Amino acid sequence: MGKQEHLGAGPAPETAAAVESGQSVEVVVSNQHGLHARPAARLVGLVNGFDARVTVTDVDTGHGPVDAGSLSMVATLNAIRGHLLRFAAEGPEADEALAAIQDLATENFGDDEPARFPKRLGAPVEGDNGGSGLDVAFGPAVLASGLVDVSGYVAGDNESARLDAAVEAVADELRRLRDASPDLGGIFEAQLALLTDPQQLKEIREVLDRGASAVNVWQKVFDRLAQRFEELHDAYQRERAQDVRAVRDRVLRHLTHTTEDSPIEVETEQPAILVVPELDAATAATLDGKRFAGVAVRAAGATGHGVIVARSRGIPLITGIGDVDVPAGAVVAFDARKGSFEIEPDVERVRATIAERVAEQEQAAIEAELPAVTVDGRTVAVLVNVGTVHDALAVRGADGSGLVRTELLFGERRTAPTVAEQVEAFRAVAAALPGKPITIRTWDVGGDKPLPFLPQDHEDNPFLGERGLRAFRRQPELLRDQLEAVRQIAAEIPVHVMFPMVTTADEVAWALDELGPRPDGLKVGIMIEVPAAALRVATLTPDLDFVSIGTNDLTQYVTATDRTNPAVAALADGLDPAVLQLVDHVVRNAGVPVGVCGDLASNPQAAVILAALGVHELSAIAPQVPLVKARLREADLRLIDTAAVLAARDGDQVRGLL
Repeated sequence: MGKQEHLGAGPAPETAAAVESGQSVEVVVSNQHGLHARPAARLVGLVNGFDARVTVTDVDTGHGPVDAGSLSMVATLNAIRGHLLRFAAEGPEADEALAAIQDLATENFGDDEPARFPKRLGAPVEGDNGGSGLDVAFGPAVLASGLVDVSGYVAGDNESARLDAAVEAVADELRRLRDASPDLGGIFEAQLALLTDPQQLKEIREVLDRGASAVNVWQKVFDRLAQRFEELHDAYQRERAQDVRAVRDRVLRHLTHTTEDSPIEVETEQPAILVVPELDAATAATLDGKRFAGVAVRAAGATGHGVIVARSRGIPLITGIGDVDVPAGAVVAFDARKGSFEIEPDVERVRATIAERVAEQEQAAIEAELPAVTVDGRTVAVLVNVGTVHDALAVRGADGSGLVRTELLFGERRTAPTVAEQVEAFRAVAAALPGKPITIRTWDVGGDKPLPFLPQDHEDNPFLGERGLRAFRRQPELLRDQLEAVRQIAAEIPVHVMFPMVTTADEVAWALDELGPRPDGLKVGIMIEVPAAALRVATLTPDLDFVSIGTNDLTQYVTATDRTNPAVAALADGLDPAVLQLVDHVVRNAGVPVGVCGDLASNPQAAVILAALGVHELSAIAPQVPLVKARLREADLRLIDTAAVLAARDGDQVRGLL
């Protein structure tokens, strides 16, 4: 069904009959990652609390109606941020259910995303069973296969009763995890909703009543559901398949009476490194930081719930180590900052690195407000990337904002913001960074960034289509309103404006025409994300004040890798010498100051390379700003062999040079 919907290979089968005679309401999904498992679980729990039959349809895609009381149906509806959902209901409490759904939607469906970064810096405090908050760790390897041996299971006459008992036992486990972790409870609430999904259980019991094996049916149904998640368009939602597999395996273990391949039973003389195919949220939530120094995950991906939980607890973690052969008990070490994973490393060297990182984090927090002046006297501005006002309020030590993502500031709206509303939002960002410049990027729409109030035609290759500035050549009205807001706010505060996805000098000239007369102090630039723009940057900048390199897209286009596809994630390496050669070319030929606002600017070591190449300013994510500044203050750029970096064979060799 998922493939048919994705490929357009035929009509999707009816999953729930529309409620024709009842009431209906329409709400907008405003969550950053759409109606994924956690907010969907809140919705499903709410719906099932009313005596009403409720269905939901995604108006933007036409998918549905589906049963709003089934998490498997709602979470795989693929309702992303900005989509309009129509809920229809009938039954004694239909009106009450719809009113409650409207209230829940105004609260982002209860989606309070767990923190993705540890709150503390430095070593763990006494009595804390979390981790060190570092990005490096070592210890003897403890292997978890992630597989449940079901070969010895024998089906009987009471398969439904067996399954019910296993489901209830797992439900008790998940409730305990939920109640023990208030900040992360939504993750286990979502797994609980997957486990007790009435639609899934009804289908399973119908098959069991015909004499099937509980193990076989449960495994097949949850494998199918995991595949449906993996076929969703949004990378964040695709990673929710890990939750499905976690629930699948917990029930299978209870059915087969096999013990979980758990680190709790392992006895080692020193804290160990847990090596897992995937990291499920329950393991991450219960991992004892005194007994485990860190986790190495074979699968790639940074937004799985297990990864989020581990990082929120400060547990050192690396993902994407692949199929490397790790002998059980062998000492292993990883450095997530460098992307390295070693078997039988030089332990003293690793200990020294850990000591350096602890001292670095502690000092970075203390000196966050100091300027980033290198040993050889270069001052590098370190700014913050802003997608919400909270980003600007939360940062410490930023010299301003090098990127205000306007498509995120207003991404939940169904209608375009007025000029006055945009001015108000820009003023709020500036107030959080008083007296410091903010760089407003005009609407960056297309690819993986839809705008509900700017409908776009279907494109077979959206990352190569009408993205960024390109999208406004045929319909410039929205851009004109935004530029008017920029001109107004520029009269009050230091403002820069930059245009994304520029390729040609003609596009620059058109954008400047749309901007019109520049107020005093307003600086104008463009994003360098397209290899063609990087190579001919000198032809684009005569009338500009600066350029900012978007290393995420530049890397994607240089290496021909879809940045949302985990299968090729390893190729999308911002430290690939081919990417750095283009950065070097831009710096040497732009004729104006050059900044970097992609993910590479948030990597403290990469920041040193960028500064050595001549980049003038770096714009990082908020938690990394103090660390980037601290690393720059320690660096003597005269000692960086940029020629060797640019001539390296690949990104790994660049990291080795660093």
